[in-house]
Amino acid sequence: MAALPTAATIGVIGAGTMGAGIVQIAAHAGHPVLLYDAVEGANVKALARIANDLGRLVERGKLDAGERDAILGRIMPVRHLEDLAPARLVLEVIVENLDIKRQIFSQLEEICGNDTILATNTSSISITAIGAALKRPNNLVGMHFFNPAPRMKLVEVVSGIDTDPAVSNLIYETAKAWGKKPVHVKSTPGFIVNRVARPFYAEGMRVLQEGGSDPATIDAILHEAGGFRMGPFELMDLIGHDVNFAVTGSVFTSYFNDQRFQPSLLQQELVSAGYLGRKTGRGFHFYEHEKGINRTPPVSTEPGPRPVAATVHGQLGVAEPLVALLEKAGIPARRESGNGLLQVGDVFLALTDGCFATERAATEGLANLILFDLALDYADATRIALAAADQAAAGSLAIAAGLFQALGKQVSVIDDIPGMVVMRTVCMLANEGADAVNQGVCSIEAVDIAMLNGVNYPRGPLAWADSIGLPFLLRVLDNLARTYGEDRYRASPLLRRKVFAGSTFYD
Repeated sequence: MAALPTAATIGVIGAGTMGAGIVQIAAHAGHPVLLYDAVEGANVKALARIANDLGRLVERGKLDAGERDAILGRIMPVRHLEDLAPARLVLEVIVENLDIKRQIFSQLEEICGNDTILATNTSSISITAIGAALKRPNNLVGMHFFNPAPRMKLVEVVSGIDTDPAVSNLIYETAKAWGKKPVHVKSTPGFIVNRVARPFYAEGMRVLQEGGSDPATIDAILHEAGGFRMGPFELMDLIGHDVNFAVTGSVFTSYFNDQRFQPSLLQQELVSAGYLGRKTGRGFHFYEHEKGINRTPPVSTEPGPRPVAATVHGQLGVAEPLVALLEKAGIPARRESGNGLLQVGDVFLALTDGCFATERAATEGLANLILFDLALDYADATRIALAAADQAAAGSLAIAAGLFQALGKQVSVIDDIPGMVVMRTVCMLANEGADAVNQGVCSIEAVDIAMLNGVNYPRGPLAWADSIGLPFLLRVLDNLARTYGEDRYRASPLLRRKVFAGSTFYD
């Protein structure tokens, strides 16, 4: 199916930051755009914002001045809702209130033609619930952009129970023609991004709540080892704890209090205290508006002894690149049969599998056991987290740290927390993505496209799961579920099915 032709007029209701961004996108794509806002003067401010944004593109050589003028010339502010009658597509970008949205769309059904597509940019309200009040719910679709709309690539194309597939397909192709990365998604709480992203925040707060480490160190581990642009605490501070906590609470309530989406008491305390993050100067970190973030640095352990040699027992799975790094660093690595262990002297190192190091030391008969965390790329990672078994002898951590320091890594020692930091976070992200697919919310590809382009993850969660190995990922989740005894860590049926079938998500 083709996209809307550029001759088709686009109507936008709402001249705030997001609305102005969408106007800019549509006009840049060549459409005439009608912009309406009920607030006096809002249109003028939006046009100034768009002109300023386009001006910066001209200054950077990314846009011709003549093209800027043409884009601005295609935007027409209107004073009345009735002025949107010529629009082939009307996109609503207003307050997140079901009754108000229903009222607006009911009015638009009377104003616009029978074939006009009505779209909402809602991030949290059911498309089905909005459409229930309409005469033509088949023409209603979600078109969820991400902020800032001109720069963020993702658009979630959301279908309610009555949405005509031809309508959602047309909007999908239109978003693609506008230079976006669209994904189809069924109208369910949180759609894709706001659902699948919950563990990124939740697992970081869980590690903090259990005394695993401090916010700066957890942020650094997920950034420098996991490859995420920001750690969870810095990101929540940026979003605002009032906003992030409200979204989590909404998803939790909408899924009938499913433990997987349970909000954190730590974040509730911040909201209660009015510590909302950057905008108030304090959240998990402290901020000075003139200087930006002002926080204590992540904790790095003291230098340990450089190993003379190492023994590799069996295959290390996703951590196998460490063997080549050892050789490159001039540390001979002898290979022996075994169960995926690194050995330096009488100290054993293993990739976390969701168990306590203390438990594995006891069950595997390895007193001097140190667990290390997952990394996106062990060659590029600049930091690795370690956790020691309670039985480990004094000096064992220093020997383990010395090995990774010899590979050029900073080492952060955390308490013995099941799944550590990166591993439990990535496994839970992948599990949530798998469950969205299992419940028919979206496709495997849509999960990864959404998380790559909506929140800039370094790798799609399901592609990342394949690289870890689905049997190992399931092992981590099952160990977390057994250790905590919580439904929160239950493995998706789709993941378990893939493991038994011996397949991957992208087979």
